[in-house]
Parts: sequence; C-alpha cells; structure tokens
Amino acid sequence: MTHDDRRTSLAVLLVGAVAFVVLAVWLVPWNPVPGGTPGPAAARSVFTAEQVSKAEEFATWARVWSWSSLAVSLLVACWFGFTRHGARLVERMRGPWWWRVVLAVAALVLIGRVATLPFAVMMHRHLLDFGLTRQGWGGFAADLLRSELVTILTTSVGLVLLIGCARRWPRAWPAVAGGLLACLVLVGSFVYPLVVEPLFNDFTPLPDGALRSQILRLADREGVHVDDVLVADASRRTTTLNAYVSGFGSTRRVVLYDNLVHDLPDDQALSVVAHELAHARHDDVVIGSVLGASAALLGVGLLGLAVDALGRRRHMGDPALVPLVLALLAVGTLLASPVENAVSRHIETRADVDALRATHDPDAFIRMQRELSVRALSDPTPPAWSQFWFGSHPTALTRVAIARTLYETVPSLHREVPKDPVAAQP
Repeated sequence: MTHDDRRTSLAVLLVGAVAFVVLAVWLVPWNPVPGGTPGPAAARSVFTAEQVSKAEEFATWARVWSWSSLAVSLLVACWFGFTRHGARLVERMRGPWWWRVVLAVAALVLIGRVATLPFAVMMHRHLLDFGLTRQGWGGFAADLLRSELVTILTTSVGLVLLIGCARRWPRAWPAVAGGLLACLVLVGSFVYPLVVEPLFNDFTPLPDGALRSQILRLADREGVHVDDVLVADASRRTTTLNAYVSGFGSTRRVVLYDNLVHDLPDDQALSVVAHELAHARHDDVVIGSVLGASAALLGVGLLGLAVDALGRRRHMGDPALVPLVLALLAVGTLLASPVENAVSRHIETRADVDALRATHDPDAFIRMQRELSVRALSDPTPPAWSQFWFGSHPTALTRVAIARTLYETVPSLHREVPKDPVAAQP
C-alpha cells in the first residue's frame, strides 16, 4: 500500500467513526426510562424456583454449544486468514478474479460450517430435548443450507464490490468502496423482508377479529401507518413466542409469530404489538441501517490499514486476500458486539416504555414478558459480561422492573402489578 492509500484509509476511518458517533448520539435513546433504567427485579418475584432452575439448566448448555461454535469458527477463520494457508488455497483456484473471490468465499464459509456442524447438531438436539423446537432433522438441514447460501451470496457481493473497487481505483478504493458498501447496507435492509425472510417462513395477513381491530386502532392512535400486520408460520420450527419489525418504506412490516397470536391472550399480544409499533414509529430499522452504513465506512478504513500491516505486500485487489478479509471481519464483528448490542438494548428499552404508555397496561406487559421468557427458557440472570457482550435486549427481569417503575411514577398506569410468582400465572 502506498502512502496515498494509507492516507485515504485513515480519512475514511475517521469520517466513518465521526459519522457513527454523531449519529449514535443523535439517534439512539440513551436515557429511554424517565429517572434512569432500574436494576432488575428479583427473579423469585417473577418466576417460580422451578422455572428459574429449568431456565438456568437450559441456558448453561446452550451457552456451551453456541460459544464453542463461535470459538471454533474464529479459529478456522484466523487459521486461514492470518497464515499462508488461505492465500495458497485461493491461488489454486482458476478463473477471472471475481469468480475466484466467489469460490474463496464459498470454500471458506463451507469449511467453517463443517467445523462447527457438531455444535449446531448438539444445539438442535438440546432444543429438541427441552421442547423448544418441533423441527425435524430434515427441516433443520434445509434451514442450515439456506442460511449458508444466503451468507455466501451476501458476502460474495460485498467482497466482489470491495476488491473490484481496489482493482479499478488502486489509490482511492477505500473511499469508493466505503461509500458503496454503506449504500449496500441501506439497500439490504430495504430488500431483506422481500427476498430473505420468505426463504424461511410463509407470511399471511392477521385474520379479521378482535385482535386485528385492536391493533389497527392502536396503530392509528400512535400515528403509525400500517398497511398490514403479518403472521409468520414459525410454529413449525419453534415453540418460542416472538414478533419483530423489519424493512422500511414500502417494505416495512410488523410480523407476529403464529404461536404468539394463538397462545397469548389479546391484552398480552397487544402489548407485544405496541412494542413493535414503537419501533416502526421511531423508524428504528432506519436508525440501525444508518448506523450500520457508517460502521461499514469505518470498517473499510480499518480494513485498508489492517491489510497494509498484515497483507504481506499484497494489494487489496488481489483475490488471495479474501481469507484475510474474512478473518478480520470475524474478529471485528466480535469486538464490535458490545457497542452494537448496547445500541440495540437502548432502542428495545425505548420500545418497551412506549408500549407501556400506549397500552396503559403494565400488568399485561409483565405477564407477557414472563410468558415469553418461560416459553423460551431465557436465563433470568445471565452472567453480566455475557449480557454486556451478547445481549441485544434487556433481560426479562429488567423489563419487569421498568414496568413496575413506570407504574409507580405514572399515575395513568394504575392497574395492579403482580409481584408474586403464583399471582403472575397467566
């Protein structure tokens, strides 16, 4: 890398970092709970001793399999990326440069999947043993295959763009590639609901009825335009309850799991929907996408400097650098997780607060949080460092504490909040 390359990479890094910090300060709700987020509620005030014990038993082995898979995937990526083995593998491939990039991505993704497959199998068996999935081994394999194909395709598109820019603009490539990848992040968020989500679930409109009418009235009251509320056939895969919002503009959708619609009382389901409507009202998908775009710019700048230091005098336009780029991406993603998840937790907390204010029903909110946690066997008291590093949502006990705090400080939320595990039974 020439002096001009390094200077461009440093400039892109600084622009991306400043943009990320400014956008995060401006857009992320860092103080979503009036008076500050309270400490978590006592576990025994929400769950029975048996529920706590079962959740902790499940979570212990779930962490073993997921963290083991993460460690092995990082080791594989680093072995290929930070040694000469990865470059030699790519050098044996034939064809135009872009085809070699695709082949290298496919080979390394599949090698990583083979290395971590035993942990995925053990995790699926663990879910089956605890009744958290109904999916047979054939469906599990099909989902795994679809997921790897999506990973190969999206990663290949990004790396072909990155390396193509480096070949076309040898000195200015960090600026050009950073801008294009930032745009790609925004486009990806827009098209994801239309292209990727249907690969894993079928979606149908929420049928006419009391729940649909209540949802539409709530959306109108909250000023959220809703073309439709969709139901995903998630029960064929999982017994856990969930909902989410994805996309933006004409692809924005609020999606409820079918088992959530069927298994939760309407007041609790409405509390879930109110949370998702809050995401839509604040355009949280757009916020995440814009932050992701600035992070992509920052990442390309870092990548340019890292390749300069570790690339063994190879230029970024050389497909043999694909293993190094993937290794740096894997390590960078892990190191960035605390920041990403801190942003996510604050956004999720704001949605909880808005849901409580919209429904005026902390009792239903607490019952809903309890039911979702019990069904998913979520650890009520995960290790603090694990929650800090990997927790994308507040814990159930923190969310219960928020509802109780708002109940005490906001007179309009006047329904009784259950504090006894037996009274909390739905």
